[in-house]
Amino acid sequence: MRRLGLAIVVALISSAPALAQPNCRNTADFGRWLADFKRDALAQGISPRALEAAAPYLVLDQRIINIDRGQRFFAQTFQEMSEKMLPGGRLTGGAAKIKQHRALFDREEKEFGVPAAVITAFWGLESDFGAGQGKDHSIRSIVTLAYDCRRPDMFRAHLFDSLRIIERGDLNPEEMIGSWAGELGQTQFMPSEYMAHAIDYDGDGRRNLIKSVPDVIGSTGKYLLHLGWKRGEPWLQEVSLPSSFPWKEADLSIKHPRSQWAGLGVTLPGGRPLAKDNLPASVVLPVGRFGPAFLAYDNFQAYLQWNQSLNYSLTAAYYATRLDGAPAMNKGSDIPKITLDEAREVQQLLERRGYDVGRIDGVLGLKTRVAIRDAQIKFALPADGWPTAELLARLRAGR
Repeated sequence: MRRLGLAIVVALISSAPALAQPNCRNTADFGRWLADFKRDALAQGISPRALEAAAPYLVLDQRIINIDRGQRFFAQTFQEMSEKMLPGGRLTGGAAKIKQHRALFDREEKEFGVPAAVITAFWGLESDFGAGQGKDHSIRSIVTLAYDCRRPDMFRAHLFDSLRIIERGDLNPEEMIGSWAGELGQTQFMPSEYMAHAIDYDGDGRRNLIKSVPDVIGSTGKYLLHLGWKRGEPWLQEVSLPSSFPWKEADLSIKHPRSQWAGLGVTLPGGRPLAKDNLPASVVLPVGRFGPAFLAYDNFQAYLQWNQSLNYSLTAAYYATRLDGAPAMNKGSDIPKITLDEAREVQQLLERRGYDVGRIDGVLGLKTRVAIRDAQIKFALPADGWPTAELLARLRAGR
């Protein structure tokens, strides 16, 4: 699972709630652990030269563990996140980047099929087009997280691939500066993603996602193709729903042809007719039935593969639609709100009823939204997957 983009972290972390600490404790001696790791690296064919080059950064950094254990996840809704992240130059700046690098984007789309707007939206959200790639040394962060007991196997694999990046000559150890969690480059690839999907698009013999814009554009397109991107198909489209809409149908797990959605009264904004074809799509209500509504197409799954956060994925996809020429969304009105503590209580009460809501943190992720929708169906409430005071009262009453 990828974390939220670096630019989003910088903008939102100050207002986000802290999570409970994981229970695991580190008891192994780091020096002994590192010696064992080096032996394993040599056994995997990584050269002594690469290990020696990385040696100054193969150190334990307790600060990284503290950040990871105290990660702040974001309770902002999709609308709050998009309103915070898209102004301030990301729309005009993104349009300028597309114009500036039009030939590169045309080449990438011909080869991989991903539109310029889609790549540019990730580029803007992840690093402000390269201006904010992070200040931590990737190898130091990753060796620390590989040693730490919380997710050692995942980061151990990334550490091997960090050394392979050096071995291949793509990056020198001293230039591998990125996020605190080890991501590298202008669209923030973890080292294993870097090894598997980065490409040399400027022909200089290196895959440099930190400095080379051509490498960033080509590699991001190639990676999205790997994540399932379908050439020539849409990803997200704003729609209008009638008051008679069957709300329980609004879920990412439910797909219908556009013709069927049109038969249920779904239109484009302003009442313009929706195409009546067989292209499958799901209706997504980011903040329930009183807020904006979207059709999410198969390509939206690539966003969720990039980052499992629904709000991040919706923000990135909506940003791309704006860069592609779509107008600003209809924000809706009278959207029900509950507090963060009440959202945690909803999760706790749903978990007691046997639902898997993921982490109890007040953040309305995909699992929580599915559980809310199911509970709303059982309580004969409008099943739009959005928590309300009425739902909380029903859950508290146990009926």
